[in-house]
Amino acid sequence: MTSDATYLIPVEAFARVGVSSVPRFERLALIADMCRLNALSAVKRAGSGHLGTSFSAMDIMVLLYHDLLNVREVGIASRDRDIFLSSKGHDVPAQYSVLYSLGIVSRERLLKLRRLGGLEGHPNVQVPGIEANTGSLGMGIAKGRGAAVAKRIRGYGGKVVVMTGDGELQEGQIYESLQTTRHQRVGITVVVDHNRIQSDKPVAEITDLGDLEAKFRAFGWHVERCNGHDLPALAAAFERCFALADQPRIIIADTVKGRGVSFMEGPAALREGKGLYRWHAGAPDDDAFERAHSELVERATAAHRAVGLGELELERVPLVRTPSGVSDEYVAEAYGRRLVELAATHQEIVVLDGDLAADCRVRKFEETYPERFVENGIAEQDMVTMAGAMARQGLLPVVNSFATFLAARANEQIYNNVTEGSKVLYVCHFGGLIPAGPGPSHQSVRDISLFAALPGVTIVEPCNACEAALLLDWCVLEATGSCMLRLAIGPSPRRIELPAGYAVVPGRGAVLREGRDVVVLGYGPVLLHEILAAADALGERGVAVAVVDMPWLNRVDPEWLADLLAPHALVVTVDNHVAAGGLGDSVLRAMAAHDLLRTRRVWNFAVEGVPVCGTPGEVLAHHGLDAASLARRLVEVVRTKGLGAAAEGLSVHAGGNADAAFG
Repeated sequence: MTSDATYLIPVEAFARVGVSSVPRFERLALIADMCRLNALSAVKRAGSGHLGTSFSAMDIMVLLYHDLLNVREVGIASRDRDIFLSSKGHDVPAQYSVLYSLGIVSRERLLKLRRLGGLEGHPNVQVPGIEANTGSLGMGIAKGRGAAVAKRIRGYGGKVVVMTGDGELQEGQIYESLQTTRHQRVGITVVVDHNRIQSDKPVAEITDLGDLEAKFRAFGWHVERCNGHDLPALAAAFERCFALADQPRIIIADTVKGRGVSFMEGPAALREGKGLYRWHAGAPDDDAFERAHSELVERATAAHRAVGLGELELERVPLVRTPSGVSDEYVAEAYGRRLVELAATHQEIVVLDGDLAADCRVRKFEETYPERFVENGIAEQDMVTMAGAMARQGLLPVVNSFATFLAARANEQIYNNVTEGSKVLYVCHFGGLIPAGPGPSHQSVRDISLFAALPGVTIVEPCNACEAALLLDWCVLEATGSCMLRLAIGPSPRRIELPAGYAVVPGRGAVLREGRDVVVLGYGPVLLHEILAAADALGERGVAVAVVDMPWLNRVDPEWLADLLAPHALVVTVDNHVAAGGLGDSVLRAMAAHDLLRTRRVWNFAVEGVPVCGTPGEVLAHHGLDAASLARRLVEVVRTKGLGAAAEGLSVHAGGNADAAFG
């Protein structure tokens, strides 16, 4: 083992095991460990992914695809195929590795997990064998019911099996699906990957699910329960379920998160992490990868030899590392620190979380003020409604979740709070296009427009740690209505330097760079990094670009805007969001309302179409928002003004590497 490579078991090795005379369940257990090896390598190469939940679900998926379902026999295009989909979606490295073992997913795509043109970070129907787009939790049972009813209407054959997570059972849509599926007498089989751990804490500590067997039976479902790693028991449970007609059935599969790698397995990992589970998301470092790989290789090799198949075949695959070069600044970290400081003198502040305390940087608040921290689990609508009622009682709720889930899933509840006149601070993490590895379910490119349609809500996004603290102060101490604070996740690609003495003023931005030829307004650490890099490249070739940090995404001071635009005939706004409802729309409306369009031309560069999955550099380039693309597009803008030698024939090579910028 070397730190510059991963190892892949080729599909031919799976075929040899599959046709061998090895007893049924020994064969399946061996295939499961072989798939774990490939999932481990795919996640290591990707630099991110979800191993814990993939490993807990692996035995179930292997049993289904390699033994109980007809996909291999009839093919993935047959209308009579059995359908399997994972509602929780985070376990897609397991599903991809199993599909690869059957020859359905190619080697090339498996090795490009979370890369442009490879495999999405959550299930996506563009990948062969994937039946539904999931990753936004709670949808799977309804998707499965829809597929089963469609089969019934069209007269197609085939079973439908849906996997859910246990933490996912906190989502409200699950319970809508449970009662509707029973009422409609739809005979699907649901298997719960009951590994008892959510993002980084036990399910029972987030929202205790209680007696699941009694709960499911109360909804009228047939219930089975077994050890999810005991393949004979699991197969018998599925076979009993499949024998039932016109009745929905659930198998509670008691599993171990991280199964197959000793130090990743739930109980041991929780002890090592002092109550926190560290293997939910992210790629293992070199040491952990080698330890995990060695365990899996040793066990799979021993099993391979024991059944007379000889040595386990491993293909060495060079490890492609993401270049280093990020700054050490985290905007979300600054938010979390300042929130704790504000709470010391503002007793009305309470924090609500949706099982993302670590990602949303509110774990320190939880530890410092446990009595003012409310963990709601994976239930965004419920959390937001609770926050509105708390605000009516004189508290200031600070609600945290990923932007795409908070803005969209709970939008009706947020609107209801607005109609009550309640002041709530909605903190939308993971805002924008980047990081893009998880895929479209997690890329938040609609959140600004969804909040902008809510009357009286102010939307802000800081470009650096200093501005994050300043904007949080404004939202808490000065804003009279609700606010949405949009935060990038992960390290900033560079430190954005604000002017000396900078202070936040509603509707006013800050000029980061002067320039006579075109003015560009952007926001956040991701976009401003790319805009500044593009401005650097153009400046070296005689085109002077003014760059403006505009953190107020739906609020523009007309006097400030008029002064800013006075020397400029060419105006560009850049959004890491769809064009509709972003900063571009806000600026354009302000210009139209104050007669600032008459002598100017305005462009908006934004996300077009469904956002793609990949590395930051790949995705920004695909959507025309990386430095090189922005420089080329700005050249075209400048040419419209006829700036002669400054623009004609200009060849632009913007420096820097977006992937290096993000680490």
